Amino acid sequence: MRNVRIVVTNCNTTQEMTEEIVRGARAAAGPGTTVTGLTPAWGPESAEGWLDSFLSAAAVMDALRTYDGTPYDAVVMAGFGEHGREGVRELVDVPVVDITEAAAHLACLLGRRYGVVTTLERSCGQIEDSLELAGVGRNCAAVVGTGLGVLDLGDRDRTEAAFLAAAERVRAAGAEVLVLGCAGMTGLERMVGDKLGLPVVDGVGAAVKLAEGLVGLGLTTSRAGSLAKPEPKRRVWGAG
Repeated sequence: MRNVRIVVTNCNTTQEMTEEIVRGARAAAGPGTTVTGLTPAWGPESAEGWLDSFLSAAAVMDALRTYDGTPYDAVVMAGFGEHGREGVRELVDVPVVDITEAAAHLACLLGRRYGVVTTLERSCGQIEDSLELAGVGRNCAAVVGTGLGVLDLGDRDRTEAAFLAAAERVRAAGAEVLVLGCAGMTGLERMVGDKLGLPVVDGVGAAVKLAEGLVGLGLTTSRAGSLAKPEPKRRVWGAG
């Protein structure tokens, strides 16, 4: 397979989180794959809730629209349950892989039902809706919050303890596989997998491997119907 160039978009404006996500993406990437992180110039510092999510979606699309860096072969959207993936698929001419979708699809290959452990409880409904829209909601046993905000995840000991407690609730609901429900949790699967005795899927790593596969197979977004290129018209972005 030829070298693959992937742009990973953070869903918030926190550069430190972009750097952490990129580290996780590069750890999952195969030889020859290059990963570039993209942080929106505006939007929320952390995406937690509907308002943040819609702002984030527009900011990510704006960042990709104005991107002038090295050409890329695929986009990985590193916002778990966040909006925007369909819009980005209309916008760019390369495969677009959302970490929510990627993690759920891989989890379905590992067990009959999976569960998601995420940050705040307020994000659970949004994640459930995203999984339903992606067509993988029926296999989800539960989405459970840890009670931690996105910006709290830097405290790994606290995050691990909260994750393990939430994971027990997910397993009790019938999950056979666990999914990390936030890009900021990348790397946690190595810390908790053995303790849980269940496979743990990281969405960033899953999305990177799927992106590599799509590029290697020469596949990209269909333009036959709902994801056709946007209609030509005047659009005012931001203050325009």
